[in-house]
Amino acid sequence: MPEVIHYVQKIIDNGFAYESNGSVYFDTIRFSQSEGHYYAKLVPEAFGDSKALQEGEGDLSLSEDRLSEKRSQNDFALWKKSKPGEPAWDSVWGKGRPGWHIECSVMASEVLGGSLDIHTGGFDLKFPHHDNELAQAEAYFGNDHWVRYFLHSGHLTIDGCKMSKSLKNFISIKDALKKHSSRQLRFMFLLHSWKDTLDYSSDTMEIVTTYEKTFNEFFLTVKDILRNTPSSGVESFSKWNPEELELNRKFVERQEGVHKCLCDSVDTKSTMAELRDLVSLSNTYISTMRSKKQTQAQTQTQAHNRQLLTNIAIYITRILKIFGAIETADSFGFPVGQTSDNINLEDTVLPYLSAFADFRDKVRTVARQQKVKDILDMCDEVRDDILPNLGVRLEDHEGQQTVIKLVDKETLLKERQEKMWMEEQKQQEREQKRLEKEQEREAKEAQMRIPPKELFIHQTDKYSTFDDKGIPTHDVKGEELAKSARKKLVKQHELQHKKHNEYLKGLEAKNKAQ
Repeated sequence: MPEVIHYVQKIIDNGFAYESNGSVYFDTIRFSQSEGHYYAKLVPEAFGDSKALQEGEGDLSLSEDRLSEKRSQNDFALWKKSKPGEPAWDSVWGKGRPGWHIECSVMASEVLGGSLDIHTGGFDLKFPHHDNELAQAEAYFGNDHWVRYFLHSGHLTIDGCKMSKSLKNFISIKDALKKHSSRQLRFMFLLHSWKDTLDYSSDTMEIVTTYEKTFNEFFLTVKDILRNTPSSGVESFSKWNPEELELNRKFVERQEGVHKCLCDSVDTKSTMAELRDLVSLSNTYISTMRSKKQTQAQTQTQAHNRQLLTNIAIYITRILKIFGAIETADSFGFPVGQTSDNINLEDTVLPYLSAFADFRDKVRTVARQQKVKDILDMCDEVRDDILPNLGVRLEDHEGQQTVIKLVDKETLLKERQEKMWMEEQKQQEREQKRLEKEQEREAKEAQMRIPPKELFIHQTDKYSTFDDKGIPTHDVKGEELAKSARKKLVKQHELQHKKHNEYLKGLEAKNKAQ
């Protein structure tokens, strides 16, 4: 408190504050008229905005008794005379307490001195809080640059609503970590601009998990390619064809794009989009080269350029490490798991999994040749039901080696549940279409069974008189139908006559067959 009182006194001594009825107010008009100073730097249009001032000052500034103490309604309290029962400290102006903004200026000035490089806070604090902080400190130090850069962040909302205990939508980080991993929460923040509102919702987290899966699948695919291509000797080198040259060119472009995004107010959202595009381009290259290898039977040469894909995977990992989304010493990719002895799980189990996958491929080949469906079903069961419970995914590609990926067990089980749900949905859709088709057929057959003479006879709400063929001649009011309407009904009658005859012929043929 002594530091606050000293700070306020110096502002008075510098001519930018005054005492009134035991309180001390900042003189905004005197400050703005002084050379090198102006009030409300951050939000100039808020100068004189009584509503914004009320939100920031409350009873300290705009009650009737307070307004009478101030030279201008824009002046704000540096030190406020305490009412009976309120907290109070002794000062040269009597018992009182600090204003809403003075403590921030005092504490920051005590530690950081007369100039701060960066000051952060929510965007709702621009006026009056940060503007008042600036004015106080610049009046105290006699400069015009107490803060050189402000970073005002957006708010956090929950399902589109402001987070509030009263709304019962308050979520702590500990609670969020029960539903999502720390990496997913970091991705959530990275996929939003720091200066915009961030909405924590199921839709947002769905986007997050999609991003995470996109990166993880790419890392796992590259690791599988590296395991199945020579890593040393002449065979480890491959010529750069047009596909590699094009991918490398786009790789360079995406690196430049990431640099521009980060230089543009640390735009992590656009940076993540650049990385995602790089993964998409790489996946397209991988798919193209796989198809090319299969069609051209390139058994003696590499289908993919391992060094180019490694460079891309390492680069993406490096950026995600900088963002704190990856915490591992591995060259690239998300950590799969470490044992208590800090042994790399991938290096330990993949040789065994590779041997098993090769054996399974041979078994499937023989089973197909000999058309032994039960064995093929067992191979599928191992892939779909058994290995996912162990955190292993096998991906079968026609004419190629099985791809092995170590994935979080919960993720694989969730994928299996989603796959089963989608298959169930498809089955329900097929059944629904079958029922609709059956109903349509039955409705059509029911229509065909109606004799032409009875087609309109029951429509007494529309017609009152019919001819000997059952075709209406007068409407329900007894007025004769117009020629155009009569002509239309005759056509319908003729069409029904044709359909009914077809029905009778079909029925006759059916009876004969029986």
